[in-house]
Amino acid sequence: MRRCLLAIFLATSTLTAQAPPFSVVEATIPEMQRAMAEGRVTSRELVSQSLLRIATHEEHLNAVLAVNPHALEQADALDRERKAGKVRGPLHGVPIALKDNIHTTDMPTTGGALAFEGYVPPYDATITTLLREAGAVIVAKTVMTELANWVAGGPTPMPANYSALGGFGRNPYDTRRDPREATNDGRPALSTGGSSSGIGTAASLWAANVGTETSGSILSPANQSMLVGIKPTVGRISRYGIIPITADQDTAGPMARTVTDAAIMLGVLEGAAADPNDPATTRCRAGDTAEGPRYISLLNPRALKGARIGIPRAFFYDEVAVPGREKPTGGINKEQRAVMDEAIAVLKAQGAVIVDPADIPSVLAPRVDDNLVAWGVCSGTSGARGQDAECSVDFKYGMKRDFNAWLNSLGDSAPVKTLTELRLWNLAHTQAGAIKYGQSNLDISDEMDLERDKARYETDRAKDVRLAGANGIDAAMITHRLDALLFPGASGASIAARPGYPTVIVPFGQVPNAPTPKFPDTFAAKPSPYGVAFTGMACSEPRLIALAYAFEQATKRRVPPKL
Repeated sequence: MRRCLLAIFLATSTLTAQAPPFSVVEATIPEMQRAMAEGRVTSRELVSQSLLRIATHEEHLNAVLAVNPHALEQADALDRERKAGKVRGPLHGVPIALKDNIHTTDMPTTGGALAFEGYVPPYDATITTLLREAGAVIVAKTVMTELANWVAGGPTPMPANYSALGGFGRNPYDTRRDPREATNDGRPALSTGGSSSGIGTAASLWAANVGTETSGSILSPANQSMLVGIKPTVGRISRYGIIPITADQDTAGPMARTVTDAAIMLGVLEGAAADPNDPATTRCRAGDTAEGPRYISLLNPRALKGARIGIPRAFFYDEVAVPGREKPTGGINKEQRAVMDEAIAVLKAQGAVIVDPADIPSVLAPRVDDNLVAWGVCSGTSGARGQDAECSVDFKYGMKRDFNAWLNSLGDSAPVKTLTELRLWNLAHTQAGAIKYGQSNLDISDEMDLERDKARYETDRAKDVRLAGANGIDAAMITHRLDALLFPGASGASIAARPGYPTVIVPFGQVPNAPTPKFPDTFAAKPSPYGVAFTGMACSEPRLIALAYAFEQATKRRVPPKL
């Protein structure tokens, strides 16, 4: 069985039959550390509680793709170390979870793909090693959108947090199915965001988790789950041993219930030295060697005083005209605007200098070739060869290049040897549940010729960085001398992702869950979480984390889900 949850329950129920002296529910990492240091709880007890919560809530959350069968043994070993006077760091004995595209050699790593069912890779991801060296207990692998949502684009795009192996993950803030006829395929009524999952962290199945993002897959699920998400600068964290889409934008990052917990996780994930297996990890090393303790030292509740925060009104808050299009696009609705107006008022009250507007120049560029909004990502059948003149080929080119390189790193153990083989395997196993929504993104990736299309890729990659970076975030921040840009929810994810820039999102408000077409009148939809995001230029995580912490401490708006 995929989870063996009944066995987990039976194994842990006797250990947790009496009320524990310490509860993992909504507990922070520092609180767990204090409780262990004071002898009020052990790592084994923390992990037992996590396993019991998984067994109790998994049926209606579907948060887990695999459970670590050695989690209690590993917790026991860490307890013995603590008793002997050895504490590895702030994660010693703490239960956490990993997205299932991150290699672990004691659990399968599948990416949610049927072709990789039960596959255990021959090496750990660098971040898996760093977490274990820091004393974390990896209790589970989380559900995810299959292959980080680069399987099916249009005309039938894969829904968030769906995979052939895992089915649909469910949002703990409303676990019900979508009742609308056109979308009644099992997906949740309240989106989980994607492709990472914040389900288990929001529901206190573990202390925090690691997601991955290429364009929004940390920020979106954090926003939808009332979590803090840190999408780091590309290169700050090693990607070695993580199933890729494109190395140009891929990164791992932490998702947690507090900024402090996320900062602790980031320090561990970053490590103390560059990873020789990922040359990009030298990017933020010069002049910035922040580790966990240093990030923690920057958590100043008064960090907003005097900080210059820019409001990118055009497109991200207000509709804009786009060259070549008849109708304006972008903007937020009145309920979202009310949340952001309140957030801006908080920033002012905390002494921040609000620069409004601080618009992104490339968003307002009158020429199509210079306009960021007019320049999308080639995806689905509409992004196939011959139809891709007005979109970036970075994702589909990068997937062909980097996915094949990842498969090659697996050696003889790889279930398939190339992207082509995966596509053919999927076609041969549709009756078994593969590619329920098709595989148009895999198809357009596989049609790329890495030699013939290299010049086109390089041109598009340079345009991505120019429009989103130099003429985008960089231009706005330099012109207005900003510490950060403030984006509504996860709306700034794509612009920051293209040049590989960091963002920290913080829980703050809730807005109506009112999709189009609307729910039946008899369906009382519960509200959707809605956060605020601080974005900066490359390697600005220390400053962004400080600002996010000050905002969090001034508001403390996170509301736990009612399970």
